[in-house]
Amino acid sequence: MAVNLSVVIPSHCRVDLLRACLDSITRHAPPGIEILVIDDGSPGHIVETTATQFPRVSCLRLYERRGFAVAANAGIRAARHPFVQLLNDDTEVTPGWAEAPLARFDDPLVAAVAPLVLRWPGLAGMSPRIDSAGDRYFMGGIAGKRYNGQLLNQVTLDPCRVFGASASSAFYRREAVMKVGGFPDSFGAYFEDVDLSFRLNRAGYQILFEPDSCILHHVGASHGRPTGWLLKQQSRNEERVFWRNLPIGILLGALPLHLAVVAAKAWRRWREGNLRPFLRGRMAVLREIAELMRHRRSLRKLGRQALRQGRRCLETKNPALTASFKQPGKQGSSNIRTIQP
Repeated sequence: MAVNLSVVIPSHCRVDLLRACLDSITRHAPPGIEILVIDDGSPGHIVETTATQFPRVSCLRLYERRGFAVAANAGIRAARHPFVQLLNDDTEVTPGWAEAPLARFDDPLVAAVAPLVLRWPGLAGMSPRIDSAGDRYFMGGIAGKRYNGQLLNQVTLDPCRVFGASASSAFYRREAVMKVGGFPDSFGAYFEDVDLSFRLNRAGYQILFEPDSCILHHVGASHGRPTGWLLKQQSRNEERVFWRNLPIGILLGALPLHLAVVAAKAWRRWREGNLRPFLRGRMAVLREIAELMRHRRSLRKLGRQALRQGRRCLETKNPALTASFKQPGKQGSSNIRTIQP
């Protein structure tokens, strides 16, 4: 049966990863699916050239590199179907990956669905490790992946409402994403999906986790080893999310928590030798106060009643002040399936 799904894959230069991603989709895709690669200004048009080698794949080229957020927005605007899945080019899909998430969109309040994302490849003979099972947000200013790093056979997973969905693999209702303004272009990459999740929640939509959909993720392969510039961008965007989106009542109460988070992260970055780009990223937000205020005013259009519901997705327990800077998500009670690539 044909499905109303467009798969959008932004890509810049890792055509080896892109080829594996496209191969998995074309092998497992149901009839009628649209596969759209966004060539984010690749050198020598190598992404476009790779995409054209797959008969079912179309390509939209950006003539200069604009970053993940811009490329993703371009793909969502160009998509022909009402539901869109964003995929990193370092992901691969598994058989039947689209069926369960698409069924969740029968509820008109559902704007996004997060699949189960596993780190790939794993170690031979070991249970796969989870990359994410939906996203979470601690109101002190930390976004995190639920169950990140845990072995799949050591947790149980149920479908549930979550704060957010990682844009590495999330399914979206196209109309809802367009309504709230899409991804923030200025973010480039990192935390752009957290910013979008805030606005979807505020607009009264729900974001769900669906464990019956599985994506394999070569974590971090697209960007490679973080550079000083990339660390600065990550730090800046994480700080932006806090000041752009938290309701004023929560923000004021969360300031002591936020200062503790920044101090703990600064200590960790200092020990890693990365304190300078971390601080430069945080300080860069001071030059954006006017833009932050404009964004906060624009949020009022998304509704105040819905905001009360969205607050339930925020967490108060501080995961940043633990040794690992991570906390596992709450465990459910469903059976765990064995995933085959």
